[in-house]
Amino acid sequence: MSENNQTITTVVTEFFIVGFPGLQPEYNNLVAALFFCVYVAVLVGNSTFTMLFAIETSLHKPMYIIMLNLAMSDVGFCTVALPKLISRYWFNNGSISFQLCLMQRIFIHYFGTLNSLIMMIMALDRYLAICFPFRYPVLMTNQAMGLLSGFSWVSAFISPSISASMTAKMPFCGPNLIINCFCDTMSMNNLACTDTKAAYQIQFSLAMFVLIVPFSFIIISYVSIGVSVSKITNNQGRMKAFSTCTTQLVIITLYYTPRVFVYATPYIPNLKMTVDQKMVFSMFYLLLPPIVNPLIYCFRTNQIQQLFRKVLGLNRMSQKVSVGFFPK
Repeated sequence: MSENNQTITTVVTEFFIVGFPGLQPEYNNLVAALFFCVYVAVLVGNSTFTMLFAIETSLHKPMYIIMLNLAMSDVGFCTVALPKLISRYWFNNGSISFQLCLMQRIFIHYFGTLNSLIMMIMALDRYLAICFPFRYPVLMTNQAMGLLSGFSWVSAFISPSISASMTAKMPFCGPNLIINCFCDTMSMNNLACTDTKAAYQIQFSLAMFVLIVPFSFIIISYVSIGVSVSKITNNQGRMKAFSTCTTQLVIITLYYTPRVFVYATPYIPNLKMTVDQKMVFSMFYLLLPPIVNPLIYCFRTNQIQQLFRKVLGLNRMSQKVSVGFFPK
C-alpha cells in the first residue's frame, strides 16, 4: 500500500501554466509583447534608481535605503513571475517542472511578504521622523535601516517556506494545468489529489498574518502622524511635515488598496467576476507598483530630480540658455 501511495505522489512531475484561459490564440504574441515591455520598463526604471543610489553618496540616507530595497524587491518579483509567462505566450512554452513550480511559488509569495515588511518600515521611518523629529537622527541611522532591511529580507522567507513545505507533501496524480499566470498556493492546491482544506487554512492564516500585521501597523502609524501634524499651528510647517511622507503614502496606497479590494470581492453582493477578469485585475495590481514606483521616486523627490538633471546635463544646458538670453 505504501509503495502504491509513493507511486501516486510522483505521477505528476510537470505542470503547464495556462495563463488566461479565455484568451484567443491569435492574441498570444500581443500579450507576450505587452508583458515583455512591462518587464523591460520595470528593469530600466528600478535599475536606474539602483545605479543612482550606488554612484551618489548623497542618497545614502534611511529614506532612500527603503526605496532601494523596494526597487530590488520589485525587480525580483517581476524576474520570478514574468519570463516564464512571456515564454508561455511567445513560444507556447508553458511547461514547468514540479520543483521549479514550487520554487516559483515560494518566491512569488516571498516577494509579496517582503514588500509588506518594506511598507511597514516606510511607515516606521515617517512615524519617527514626524512624531519624534529631534530623536529621529539618532533612532533611524543608516545602520539601523540596514538592520531592519536585512531582517525583512531574511524573515520574509518564513511564511512562504512553511506554506510551500505543506504543498510539497501533497500527492499530485491528476490534472496538471495551472490556471494562473504563475504558480501560487491556490493553483497548486487545487491540483492535489487529497483534501487540502486543513493545509489551506494554515496557509491562508500565514498569508493574512504577513499582510494584516504590517497593514495594521501602517494604519496606526499614519493615524499618529496625522494627529501630530494636526497639532502644528503653523500652516507652512504643517504642509512641510505632511509633504515629507506623501511619497511613501502614495506607494503604500498603491500597494494595499487593490489587495484590499481583491480580498473583499467575495463579500461584495452582486459582484461576479470571471476567471479571466480576476486574473487581469490580479496582474494589474501586482505589476502596476513596480512600474510606477520609480516614477514616484522621481516626481515626488526633489533630490532625485536634481540628480537626473545633473546626470543628463540639463543643469548646464539651462545655464547656457540663461546666459544666451540674459547676457552680462
